[in-house]
Amino acid sequence: MTKLQIAILTSAVVLFFVMYFGCNTKSTEIMALEKTRAFEVEQTGIETLLKEAKSNISEANLSKVLILESQLSDLPEEDSSATNLYKQLSSEWYALGNPAIAGYFAEKVAGISNTEESWSIAGTTYAIGLQRAPDQKTRDFCTGRAISAFENAISINPENLNHRVNLALCYTENPPADNPMKGILILRELRESHPQSVLVLNSLARLAIQTGQIETAIERLEAALAISPENVTTNCLLATAYERAGRSAEAKMFADKCNSLAENDLN
Repeated sequence: MTKLQIAILTSAVVLFFVMYFGCNTKSTEIMALEKTRAFEVEQTGIETLLKEAKSNISEANLSKVLILESQLSDLPEEDSSATNLYKQLSSEWYALGNPAIAGYFAEKVAGISNTEESWSIAGTTYAIGLQRAPDQKTRDFCTGRAISAFENAISINPENLNHRVNLALCYTENPPADNPMKGILILRELRESHPQSVLVLNSLARLAIQTGQIETAIERLEAALAISPENVTTNCLLATAYERAGRSAEAKMFADKCNSLAENDLN
């Protein structure tokens, strides 16, 4: 399995306590939606996902999974010797096109090893599951677990911006009903605290492209390019942004550079 490498506003203190303790701050509609989502996530546990997935794969692929599961059944839940089997199951399910289940077994590995890297892998795998989820229930399942995994990675290494950016992108991919701007606000806060971060600029630019804010995207990407002219992601995103802006000459120039840099990375 490969790795990917996908500021909350505050109020015055008095107003916060008045709002928090004195009244219900969420609308009836939001509360109903959250209650429904919580119920659906509870119903979409790993056992349900496994049952549904197993019913849709070939007998040959299912036999591989069952063999690994049978080997696990003889081991204690958190036995360190189970790590390799969890990794194999995660890899197998990812290869079968089910990153949600792959994320579950990657999370098992992280629970045993408790390293920054293992939690990042689990979070990233769940994040892919979030992007590819066939329904909202699976999206919510993957979102909650990806967030938890990235938060664990952050707790181990708070200085690694990758974890914070990935956390923010989970919120932008599946925004909370009561705070739909949460992911954007996290990225904006990171932009203020790390103005030279190409990763943050690229992430904000990608979101701007997705929402049709092309000039904003170009501005951020040009700032990123000034910091790191050979960054592959920046050059590739600039090709897309200039194409969307109707600036075909610049689009072609950056598309060519994008391809060249990508080829060099592979060599």
